[in-house]
Amino acid sequence: MGIHESRIIKAAIVRETGGAMSIEQVTISEPADDEVLVRIVATGICHTDLSVRDQLLPMPLPAVLGHEGSGVVEAVGRSVTHVVPGDHVVMSYAWCGSCDLCHSGHPAHCENVLPQCFGGSRADGSTGITDSAGQPIHDHFFAQSSFAEYALANMRNVVKVPKDLPLDLLAPLGCGLQTGAGAVLQALKVRPGSSFVAFGIGAVGLAAIMAAKIAGATKVIAVDVNPERLKLAAEIGATHTVNAMDGDPVAKIMEITGKGADFTLEASGRPAVLRQAIDCLGIFGTCGIVGAPPLGTEVNVDVMGVMIPGRRVMGIVQGDVVSSTFIPTLIEFYRQGRFPFDRLIKHYDFADINQAIEDSETGKTIKPVLRIGTA
Repeated sequence: MGIHESRIIKAAIVRETGGAMSIEQVTISEPADDEVLVRIVATGICHTDLSVRDQLLPMPLPAVLGHEGSGVVEAVGRSVTHVVPGDHVVMSYAWCGSCDLCHSGHPAHCENVLPQCFGGSRADGSTGITDSAGQPIHDHFFAQSSFAEYALANMRNVVKVPKDLPLDLLAPLGCGLQTGAGAVLQALKVRPGSSFVAFGIGAVGLAAIMAAKIAGATKVIAVDVNPERLKLAAEIGATHTVNAMDGDPVAKIMEITGKGADFTLEASGRPAVLRQAIDCLGIFGTCGIVGAPPLGTEVNVDVMGVMIPGRRVMGIVQGDVVSSTFIPTLIEFYRQGRFPFDRLIKHYDFADINQAIEDSETGKTIKPVLRIGTA
């Protein structure tokens, strides 16, 4: 183990609501006892980064965002024993490790998830980054803030990964891909022979499509308005595709399944789509929600239409997975050719972060991944 002194690095900072990311020179401190200093090789861009930029989800600004980071361990705090300098790691979500949900195997639903992931600092209120004027910058986003050349991660959200796979491939496993796949395999527990529908075919929805095929669902339906994404969904696991612009998707799903879907996943974050994901369920069908609209968003539901058929609606965070075991599972699925998530990724240089964000928002790129350093 070793602890480095504070160092000057480059980081992308968002300073105002809806503002562009500005790459600035900042100073990052040494790791605390329970932290890992990671030299970032790559990081994915996720919808949640943009929701915080736009202040649809709460986190104080100015801030360094980024929460799908991968890199090489540079230094570890005194309490860290499971990784050492030189290890390759993927970083995932933050969890407190002390609440009932963390202890019962559901850290993704940690009782303290908001301060842990969106507090903008350590638990004691300190930050690890200051700007060139010496002013503190909010960080520790998802216990990492990986839009930077280095990140201070909490020891609980660092997952050791094999060195024979490129870190700029593995980066997005820490959030979006584990969310979609985990929703299917862990939270919903999609079973062999069942029917599954993904609404919203971005990175999360496509990960869910691949996972539903792994789970043995025999009718895997992708719903979106983008023909190219529907085509990709068909290539990686969907047995049927539905373009929601071509008519009522609920009616089409009822036609395909004959009795309504066993499982649906709403990944678009649109209330009207969530209603469709509920309405197309069969008896005892379950709808999982992973799409994240602004806080306070409501949806109208036909109460009797839920009660009489025994439909269930489930909120899901991070797929309800334990990242330290689930990410290695996804890597093994990838090696076997069953989880070809590389087909979703487009790489960008760190300097082009704002272009990558724009391409994500317009739908041009499914999963942008920034190349920041080298392994």
